[in-house]
Amino acid sequence: MPLPNFFDRSVARGLLARIDRLTPESQPEWGVMSVAQMLAHTAKPFDALYDPAFAQRHPKPRGPMKLVMRFLVKPVVVSETPYRKNGKTAPSFLVTDARDFETERQKLKAYISRASGEGAAAFEGRESHSFGKITAEEWSAMFYKHTDHHLTQFGV
Repeated sequence: MPLPNFFDRSVARGLLARIDRLTPESQPEWGVMSVAQMLAHTAKPFDALYDPAFAQRHPKPRGPMKLVMRFLVKPVVVSETPYRKNGKTAPSFLVTDARDFETERQKLKAYISRASGEGAAAFEGRESHSFGKITAEEWSAMFYKHTDHHLTQFGV
C-alpha cells in the first residue's frame, strides 16, 4: 500500500494533530528514547535539510560511505516497507541528551509545516544531505515514514 503523501496538507495536518496528542509523560511502546528525545530525533531529517549547522557537524558522506548510503540505506528509507522496531539509527540522528519537550515539539511542528507548505514541486530533484538528489516522492516517503514510525512508537 502506498504511503500517504506528506505534501498533501491533510496528511501534514494529521501528523501535526498526532504530535499535539503527545504529552511530556508519553511513554514509548518500544525503544529507550524519552518523548522529548524522540521529537528531537524525528526532526533530524529536517535539520539536515534546513539547519546549516547540521552539515557542519555531520559532513556529507564521501567515498565508500556515499555508495553505502545511496545504494543500501536509501532504498530502505524511501521504500513503503515500515521500519523495524528498535532498528539501528545513523550516528548523526542519535539523541541521547535531555531535551525540553515543548521546545522539541514546536520545532518538529514548524519543520513539518514548512516542508509540507513548500509543496512537492519544491522537492523534485532537491539535494538530500545523505542521498544526493532525490524525487519529491522519495522526500515524501522519507518524511512521512520516519515521522509516522516514531509517533506510532509513542502510541499516537
